Amino acid sequence: MISSPARRFAVIGIAGGIGAGKSTVAAMLAELGCVVIDSDVEARRALQRPEVISELVRWWGESVLDSGGAIDRGAVARIVFADPDQRLRLEGLIHPLIAQSRAEQIEQARRAGRAGAVIDAPLLYEAGLERECDGVIFVDCPFEERLARVRASRGWDERELRQREKAQLPLEEKRRRADYLVVNTGHPQALRLRVAQIFTSITEASESSDGPTQ
Repeated sequence: MISSPARRFAVIGIAGGIGAGKSTVAAMLAELGCVVIDSDVEARRALQRPEVISELVRWWGESVLDSGGAIDRGAVARIVFADPDQRLRLEGLIHPLIAQSRAEQIEQARRAGRAGAVIDAPLLYEAGLERECDGVIFVDCPFEERLARVRASRGWDERELRQREKAQLPLEEKRRRADYLVVNTGHPQALRLRVAQIFTSITEASESSDGPTQ
């Protein structure tokens, strides 16, 4: 009898441009048994912590609060995307909180016997999170398609999208440093098949030497 290849718990990172479909790929990995750790969600939770709210008000004044006394994320975004120093200041405050939560979730998933954990983080490389991953998937998608998506979902225009991406590592560098490539151009079944293939490659016990697949 031939046994199936051994599987290992895998930590998988997802990188790509804004609006490329990173969350879509993460959801497909969730279907395969992974826990998804969404850094945007974790950042929103961090901004709700009383000690974080107090510090941001101390830095920037009460203009960063909404009418209910919570952090106005739009006001914060305008500050940090206009001033790289302020963005680094904010990251220094909330990234340790996000890192602690991420480590706890990964350990819980491992103990629960889940297939793996997915780190869906816009600043995966900038924060050095690729070092925590067994493999990184780069989600590729043409700029115009990404722009159409964020225009529909977030109300952003081209200027807003370019400004946000300018604050991140260039896409070419992210693509070069990734271990696997998927192209998300509106064919869900093809994308799902490719994601499943990559998942198998990462979770098989034998190490693969393949770099990004073009």
